[in-house]
Amino acid sequence: MNAIEVEDLHKRYSGEVQALRGLSFTVAPGGVFALLGPNGAGKSTALRILSTLARPDRGRARVVGHDVVTEAGSVRRSIGCVAQRSGADPLATGRENLLLSAQIFRLPRAQRRARIDELLALFRLEAAADRVVRTYSGGMRRRLDVALGLVQRPRVLFLDEPTTGLDPESRRIMWREVERLAAGGLTVLLTTHYLEEADRLARCLAIIDRGRVVAAGTPEALKGALRGDRVKLGLRDPARLDPARERVAELDGIEQVVRDGDTLVARTHAGARAVPVIVAALERAGLEVAQIAVSRPSLDDVYFQATGHAFDASAAGDREVGP
Repeated sequence: MNAIEVEDLHKRYSGEVQALRGLSFTVAPGGVFALLGPNGAGKSTALRILSTLARPDRGRARVVGHDVVTEAGSVRRSIGCVAQRSGADPLATGRENLLLSAQIFRLPRAQRRARIDELLALFRLEAAADRVVRTYSGGMRRRLDVALGLVQRPRVLFLDEPTTGLDPESRRIMWREVERLAAGGLTVLLTTHYLEEADRLARCLAIIDRGRVVAAGTPEALKGALRGDRVKLGLRDPARLDPARERVAELDGIEQVVRDGDTLVARTHAGARAVPVIVAALERAGLEVAQIAVSRPSLDDVYFQATGHAFDASAAGDREVGP
């Protein structure tokens, strides 16, 4: 039995905001499955439906065999949720927050203290357990949020952009915690708009664009399907990138060229041979190359191949529309 099954989900909010447009994917038990896409792609809406906080307009979804609409209670007893915004009470201590969660989930009184101590140790919060949460750093708050989502020992844990707003070191710490949970057999559904995060953590992923899946599979398989290399270059005069893009696109062996901020990214089957050809062609056109590098295909290239435009984490604003 799959941990999660999503079939043809549609969801429209007030006005003309179509959040989901036939979203479909499945998640096998155990490990991390990532929903990757820019802000506004539909990731958080999908999680709200899977966690029974919203109903789809059309389609169906099941979590550990239970329908999210007709068996919502069974779904809630099987999942843990970590929202984008912290759900911890900032005026209570970390221990008090965990105790309240244990009471809400009706954890037997005899088990509560041991479970809370276990989670405080697991997320390295013992020293701060009796401090009020408002004194925690951002990384500590997020670790507490994940601990709160695990109090009832769920079979599936939903993490909605858990590292947004964290500094690089706190983000790496969170990654290690997620990897440890997945290694223990927990099914983790992670939403993210960080390409690096999905590439590192996910056993499998689905790339979402405008409310539907445009590519799915393991990160390595998706990147491996794009044979060839990625050439990224910048000009001394970034204002002339558009004519440079047109010139590079005309060259033999260049399959795609897209502008990415102040750089151009091209795909080719032979990056090492393409570099001197590209530089020479641009110099003949009076366009001086400032930097150029060759790399293997990335998830950004997969996204471009599937959608026809470059990945932009902020493409649709800071958050998705929804209740």
